[in-house]
Amino acid sequence: MLLITLLAVLTTLFAGWRTWRRLRFFLHIFQLEGYKPAEFGAWVRQRLGTVGLRLSHRLAAMELVLVSVGSAVASPYWVAAVALPAWATTFASSRLYRSGREKKPLAYTNRMRRLLAATAVLAAAPVLAGLVMWVDGGLAAVAWFLGGFFLADLLAPLWVLLAAALMHPVERSIQEGFKRQARHRLKQRPDLEVISITGSYGKTSTKFILKEVLSQRFNVLATPSSYNTPMGLCLVVNDMLKPEHQVLVLEMGIRHPGDMDELCEIVRPNTGVVTSVGIAHLESMGTIERIAAEKARMIDHLQPDGVTVLNADDERVAAMAERAPGRIWRVSVRDRADADITGTDITYGRAGASFLVRDETGDERRFRTRLLGEHNVTNILLAVAVGRAMGLRLRQMAYAVARLEPIEHRLQLREDGPVTIIDDAFNANPIGARNAVRILGQFDAGRRVIVTPGMIELGERQWEENRTLGEHIAEHVDLAILVGREQTAPIQEGLRARSFPEDRLKIVDSLWDAQSFLKTYLREGDVVLYENDLPDQFDA
Repeated sequence: MLLITLLAVLTTLFAGWRTWRRLRFFLHIFQLEGYKPAEFGAWVRQRLGTVGLRLSHRLAAMELVLVSVGSAVASPYWVAAVALPAWATTFASSRLYRSGREKKPLAYTNRMRRLLAATAVLAAAPVLAGLVMWVDGGLAAVAWFLGGFFLADLLAPLWVLLAAALMHPVERSIQEGFKRQARHRLKQRPDLEVISITGSYGKTSTKFILKEVLSQRFNVLATPSSYNTPMGLCLVVNDMLKPEHQVLVLEMGIRHPGDMDELCEIVRPNTGVVTSVGIAHLESMGTIERIAAEKARMIDHLQPDGVTVLNADDERVAAMAERAPGRIWRVSVRDRADADITGTDITYGRAGASFLVRDETGDERRFRTRLLGEHNVTNILLAVAVGRAMGLRLRQMAYAVARLEPIEHRLQLREDGPVTIIDDAFNANPIGARNAVRILGQFDAGRRVIVTPGMIELGERQWEENRTLGEHIAEHVDLAILVGREQTAPIQEGLRARSFPEDRLKIVDSLWDAQSFLKTYLREGDVVLYENDLPDQFDA
């Protein structure tokens, strides 16, 4: 029995380690999907044959059958002695889940810790039940012990969903408490100027630009990174807002109908900025008209005398002017006659961009920035409009814009030895992607290389938009490295439509494979554009 006990302990360690890895994997996906059961369930259903039911599960199920049959016709001792290590080896030595290559690691927030504990308890239930059956039934019942671990591992996605359902009332109560606290804190600060920014693209960039511009005169707090969800806003208001802050700049993101109302129930802005309306999140919103309507809800929630700042070059954004409660500021890089702030004579180079800004008084000043792209010029003009509404002069704002550092992973220009890198890994929208490719095409000192898996979450437009991107790449790029053969099929089609040479097209399985190839390919003067990088929950 000593041998059986030792084998049982080793089997438990192997299977427990494997089960933990699998539970952690699905908890990570659940977090990446915004803790939304419907999105998580859809993700799992689409991958049942790969991550849902793996080869190791099939092999382990066959061994469980053999163990059950063997216990009836042979010595239970020898069946257990053979079955335990064989089953553990099969079940625990299969291809591992992600190791150190997570792009956005699992964040062990308080919510995730609560969910993890509930998931662990549920997953442990069949293991404990199997152990009890084994103890009561003796060696002949060893299959129950192995079967408990099998169910704990196989049903990992189910345990996550059940745990989320059990914890939902708790999480809802906690979140409502955070919202009440945030509303109370803001009510105590009638002096605070609250500026909200929404849009399909450009929210985060505009936010950081605006913070730098307004900091010339005010003490500004802006939400860090992409904190644009209800709990993200609550975290900023409850934990980061200090009495000395005069301006609060908030980013407001939406993925589903009703999201904007939930955000604006927490905070009602004095100034609202709308950057763009595009097909980002078309899959969850349904139509671009619904996306525009949801973005416009922010303007509906402005204070009665609230200021509205709009990108007049976007027709859907420009149409929101009719919903504005107070002063409207329009910006344009097309020199529109109705624009209050315009940017013209835009030029690009290795040092960044240069353009002429004219304000509502007719005053003009040349701005220079290290930021690349026409869309960044628009983002700067939006910040300038807010600055003018708050009394800043062009001279002050030009100085602030010149000091702007490129935002990480958003057309970030940097040098990697003798090679120039344009890091646009966080971009995933058609307009921004095509703009980035055009910028790459303006570099002529070396070979121009793009690394991309294409764009996602574009609903029924995804194939068409990626095919168009492929045609655009063919016009501006010397070498195209596509990540994922199936994912990039429409890009390949677009490249071939423009007769892009096959010897200048390379398809790899992962970003790391692309980087390994570039280590031996690149030479002095080459320019590499990293355009989009699929989130962890998406497959190349």
